[in-house]
Amino acid sequence: MTTSGGAARMVPKPVADPEAEPWPWPVREKKVCHQAFLAGSLMTLLLLACFFLGRESASSAIDLAKLTAMNNGTAGLTTNAPHSRDELLGGLLPAGMDHWACRSRYESWQYYKHFPYAASPYLQGKLRAYEARHRRCAPGTPLYAKSVEQLRSGRSAERMECTYVVWLPFDGLGNRILSMLSGFLYALLTDRVLLAALPPDSADLFCEPFPGATWRLPVEDFPVANLFGVGQDMEQSYTRLVGGKVVGTATNATAAVTPSYVYLSIGYRLRDRIFFCGEHQRVLRKVNWLLLYSDLYFAPSLYEVAEFQDELGRLFPEKESVHHLLSRYLLHPANPVWSLVIRYYRSYLAPATRRIGVQIRMYGHSSIPADDMYNQILNCSRQEHILPETTNDDDKAVTPTAVTGGDGNGSNNSTAIFIASLYSDYYKRLRSRYSTPHVAKGGGATRVSVFQRTHEERQATDNLAHNQKALVEIYLLSFSEELVTSGLSTFGYVSSGLAGIRPAILLTAFNHKVPETPCRRAVSMEPCNLTPPRGLKCRDKPANEEDLAHHIKVCEDFKDGVKFFD
Repeated sequence: MTTSGGAARMVPKPVADPEAEPWPWPVREKKVCHQAFLAGSLMTLLLLACFFLGRESASSAIDLAKLTAMNNGTAGLTTNAPHSRDELLGGLLPAGMDHWACRSRYESWQYYKHFPYAASPYLQGKLRAYEARHRRCAPGTPLYAKSVEQLRSGRSAERMECTYVVWLPFDGLGNRILSMLSGFLYALLTDRVLLAALPPDSADLFCEPFPGATWRLPVEDFPVANLFGVGQDMEQSYTRLVGGKVVGTATNATAAVTPSYVYLSIGYRLRDRIFFCGEHQRVLRKVNWLLLYSDLYFAPSLYEVAEFQDELGRLFPEKESVHHLLSRYLLHPANPVWSLVIRYYRSYLAPATRRIGVQIRMYGHSSIPADDMYNQILNCSRQEHILPETTNDDDKAVTPTAVTGGDGNGSNNSTAIFIASLYSDYYKRLRSRYSTPHVAKGGGATRVSVFQRTHEERQATDNLAHNQKALVEIYLLSFSEELVTSGLSTFGYVSSGLAGIRPAILLTAFNHKVPETPCRRAVSMEPCNLTPPRGLKCRDKPANEEDLAHHIKVCEDFKDGVKFFD
């Protein structure tokens, strides 16, 4: 698990009671005249549509107006682009869902600072089609019951109208989120339905993402037992079935049986590497139930499958947007988690005019002394011009004092630094560095506040409260203007993808050796697939190998990983 939060212990002294009723919504930016004119035109279109055509046509009119604005260049792919500054994120989210059942779905846009990419019209259409399919096939429907009955019978599978990807929890929160997003993308590409087998430690983290239906698998009534105790050597893994000639392939035509379900072991050991071959995708298309056991962001490797390459290009014209758009579409913190997020944000971070997130993750194979890690953070900040510089470069000369709180009035030149880490060392050092107002290099008084919400010292992956608070920290980081994250950290990957930021990535101290280069600025906000199927020889080659080489490259923080680039 790559979380940095856990059981709550408030570190900074509050500048306001975080459990009190929050103050009003963040003040929206003033719009220039042409933006106001565009908004008025859209409202006029909506009213006319409602009057003449009814509610459904009105919704279509809104979508058409938004797409027209995008095509006219009023919603370009730039930071803070106006097309996404609405509760439906420019058509990414479906309309008509219950606001109060999931407040984060329609409120999060007010807190994000960056809106770099719009959902393509093709992606919007694909999502609406998926939502309709999910309603037809979700638990509680006749088609779901029919599919489960076929699975329970144990008979050789016949192709059903509804086919499924069942996401199984594996590893920590960051890994789970990335594998869930990858599983959803695979469901989009293959016209399947994504169901989540949520254990008790994850049951109350997220809202239902799809309108009119649940995405939760009824585990207690599911015919396959022991879903949460699956090992890497499960008997029904796809590679084992192929090796045992239980399923037929182009090179194994003698097998006549199609199993009713198959495990896909796509974790860090990558037992089912052949999953990423086109010829095996054709076999898997016949299987009604795919049980996905993964802790990876394997989306980039789907681009290597010939039949997926063109479709991914239509869904995501900008490859860097895959995780960013899917995470904002699928992930909506449940109300208890969201209340913690916005209360902390408004009490501590909102008063500042600039927010910087620093996420620090240490691994057993690459741990270094706290002094070295702190210096690496400062060197990275100087290299990338992130943290405010002080006129006194000797941090030891600064006397530690109580935590610096926000000034509460949103005055100019105020910065809030939010630390997400299992340890308090870096929070204390940065708090000491900015313990008093100082003169920034270049002149001008700067008020700097440093905050850390939790510092548990250890992870507790199987604890719901721990995971809830870790999710709170992911979202607090995602509301930053700038991010510094740790290399290899899925926690950092999720935060920066949600934020729409290319973070400065602290390079990992492999073999406990401090890296000469402290960090690299990411050239793509996409997460890294840390265990891609390297050296895999497939009969089917990608449709466009030149395009593949252009968009799938080595990760900035791990030479053995791959990620999407533009």
